[in-house]
Amino acid sequence: MFFDFGGVILSSPFEAFNHYEAAQGLPANFIRSVNSVNPDNNAWAKLERSDISAAEFDEVFARESEALGHRVPGADVLSLLHGEIRPDMVHALDRINEAGYVMACLTNNVLSDQPVAVNDADRLRQDELRAVLARFSAVIESSKVGVRKPEPRFYEIACETVNVQPHECVFLDDLGINLKPAAAMGMHTIKVANSTQALNELSQVLGLASILPR
Repeated sequence: MFFDFGGVILSSPFEAFNHYEAAQGLPANFIRSVNSVNPDNNAWAKLERSDISAAEFDEVFARESEALGHRVPGADVLSLLHGEIRPDMVHALDRINEAGYVMACLTNNVLSDQPVAVNDADRLRQDELRAVLARFSAVIESSKVGVRKPEPRFYEIACETVNVQPHECVFLDDLGINLKPAAAMGMHTIKVANSTQALNELSQVLGLASILPR
C-alpha cells in the first residue's frame, strides 16, 4: 500500500494556494500554473530533489512566476504547504495495518531551513505528524532520494524499499500526473478527490469495510 502525504493524508495545499491568490489579486490557480511550466526542471522540481535550497527557491520561483505575469516570492508558496491531518485517513491507516498490509508513504517534499519548533503549537503539530508517519513501514521522500514523482525511479525505489513488485501495490495520490507512471508499472491507482471517495474505492479493492469513514 502506497500513500501520498499532502493531498491524501493531509488536506490539499491547493486550497491554501487559492486563498493566497484571492487575497493577492492573482488569477485562480496561478501558482499551480507556474509549477506546470517545465515541470521536470523548474524551481519546484529542483527543490523537491534538493537540487536547490529553500533560499534559492525563493528567488527562482519569483523569477519564474514573474515571467508569467505576476511575481510571487517562493517563500510565500512554501508557507502555504501545511495541510491539516484528515482523521478518516488516519483511521484507515490503522485498520489497514491491523489487516497486515505493508504501507509506505511516497511524498514529494522539501528540506526546511526553519527551526524544528518555536512554540507549543509547532511542537504539537510536529508530534502529530510524526505519529502519523510512524504508521508506515517506510517513508520515501523526494528531498532525500534525489528523485521525485512522477519520475519512474521514485516508484522503483519505493518498491525496492519495502520489497514488493508494482503489481502487488495500490497507490493513492491526488495528482493524476503522479499516478500515470505508477499505473504503467502495474500498480492499481486511486486518484484522491476527498477522503470519503478514496476510502470507498480502496475498500472495494481490499475488501476491507473497516476502513470506511465512521
